[in-house]
Amino acid sequence: MDHKYGLLNAPENNLEYCKNKPSNRWTSVWTVIENNRAQHRAWGPSTLGSVRKIKILSFLFGLTVTVLIMASYILTRDQKGLFLTPSPYHLTVVSHPAQQPLNLSFTTDYTVVREVVRSIVAKVDFSRRKVPDLGEVREKEANIFTAIPRKFLPHLKNPCWYEEFFGNITADPYGKNLYALYSKRFQAIYDHLRRAFPAHLHQHAGRHYRLRCLPFFYIIGQPKCGTTDLYDRLRLHPEVHFTTMKEPHWWTRKRFGIITLSNGFNNPYPLNDYLDLFDQASNQIQDHLMSNSSKSHKKVDIIIGEASASTMWDNNAWVYFYDNGKGVEPPFLVQDFIHAVQPDAKFIVMLRDPVERLYSDYLYFGMANKSVEDFHERVSESLHLFEGCLAERSIRSCIYNTTLNNLMPVRLQVGLYVMYLLDWLSVFSREQILILRLEDHAANRKITMRRVFEFLQLGPLTLQKEADITKSPASNTRRPANRNLGPMLSITKEILQNFYRPFNQRLALVLKDPAFLWT
Repeated sequence: MDHKYGLLNAPENNLEYCKNKPSNRWTSVWTVIENNRAQHRAWGPSTLGSVRKIKILSFLFGLTVTVLIMASYILTRDQKGLFLTPSPYHLTVVSHPAQQPLNLSFTTDYTVVREVVRSIVAKVDFSRRKVPDLGEVREKEANIFTAIPRKFLPHLKNPCWYEEFFGNITADPYGKNLYALYSKRFQAIYDHLRRAFPAHLHQHAGRHYRLRCLPFFYIIGQPKCGTTDLYDRLRLHPEVHFTTMKEPHWWTRKRFGIITLSNGFNNPYPLNDYLDLFDQASNQIQDHLMSNSSKSHKKVDIIIGEASASTMWDNNAWVYFYDNGKGVEPPFLVQDFIHAVQPDAKFIVMLRDPVERLYSDYLYFGMANKSVEDFHERVSESLHLFEGCLAERSIRSCIYNTTLNNLMPVRLQVGLYVMYLLDWLSVFSREQILILRLEDHAANRKITMRRVFEFLQLGPLTLQKEADITKSPASNTRRPANRNLGPMLSITKEILQNFYRPFNQRLALVLKDPAFLWT
């Protein structure tokens, strides 16, 4: 992989940007947005006491630095710089009639934002993506396909294989694993794996082999749709084992070196580090294999799962690694590589009303001064930016546009479920993807969990065990401080419902289920 593009938010000499100068229209719209934010948060005279002087000076200093950086970037046409525009191509935002400045104040922009939504809806299309050739996929990520075999061990549900181990069996096999280094809370598990490692090496003809496995199924999305609750319940099933930690995000982020979205690129996580996350489950499968007679070939029922809520939608790293970002749509998506490695994999998706998902997403992230008015303002800004992208590009191009995704104050694109689903269905069959609704899960967990068990072909449970799985309180619910803010403004809800409606309609049509209209 080509890592020459450095950090997402690195100093100016570490990030290459587009060669075109940003248009005046884009700059003016962004300036208006920033000005309105400043006015919305302006301090009154009563707050300018001596106790606030340090904060005021810090604010003015930060504002000055920001203006200087923006001015330097625009005036010098610098090719490297701001994290706000990490795309190698540029978006243009269309000016509104009469070139009037956009008023994004939550009390006055209703008419403007409604018109923006109508403009977006008029441009919606569901054209098919161009699926890359399998040979191209294998060539692009050759390191993955040289390490993972084409065929896996028989008599196992999981895609597993024996890999020859050339290291010192007394050395720490996880000493350089980046997941182990950065995840201190899982050190007890890794300590256990270190002690168990020598005993789980298989000897044959004087050589040592270790069992390697990939997941039988993936929980792939979406964020704030109940994936944590589904994960917590599913791992209580005696036949299900998950990775050492929830949400490894390897396919979408870690293999590119993205540790956290705000810190840019670091060292990529090797494939072996990802495979190590399955060692705990692999050891149990190995124990079952060794306890069975070699002649009986008794089937091992253990299955391994992986749960990363970014897998379905996050392809933001593509502009730095594929075709150097010369195209307007990613030539390869995450699912292309998973399909090339394990075409028979199963996937579980949990969805909810995208309007409520967006509000929950906003409340989840730790930011100061949350309010329903602030949420409305962020929605308005995001819709204007999305409309600007659609003035030049397709819906698919915009939802995978790294610049747009980094600029929008709220993640509007994550709720465009059908766009991502159609792209997954371009390589996987409908029978391989189970689509659930959070609303149904909250109403009757027993029914949804039975659907999951059937989908994964799991064995029957005792009534007591099923009760243990389905009757526990919900996981990862909204924090009390956020619940106190109450529901979003009715006008915000109306605007978002209009925005998501055509996408929900197509989703209901694809899934042949009107429940996904969320009306």
